[in-house]
Amino acid sequence: MSSSNVGALIEKARVAAGLSQRALADAAGISQPTLSRIIAGDRVAKLPEIVAISWATGCTVAQLTGASTVADRVQCAARATNGSGMDQMRDALLRFLELDDYLDEQAIPA
Repeated sequence: MSSSNVGALIEKARVAAGLSQRALADAAGISQPTLSRIIAGDRVAKLPEIVAISWATGCTVAQLTGASTVADRVQCAARATNGSGMDQMRDALLRFLELDDYLDEQAIPA
């Protein structure tokens, strides 16, 4: 996927999360000019930056990169006994599964 497509997906996630570029950059631990260049497609985002952006926006790495998502392939069944929200638990689980899937694809042992 091209850096301009990734940038467009990151911009879409930023807007959906209701964050300014400055707020997203601060939350992700990168500079606002760097984020701006990533969004514009002028700079390729590094994986640690994409992971940080995903956590800050509530999206998965696959959603930000346009890769097929684990969410499309996984079924979750759980029961909360401590009052936790099922949607929040599912989102957290999917983030870990997406990361595990990425590491498998890159032949990096988890």
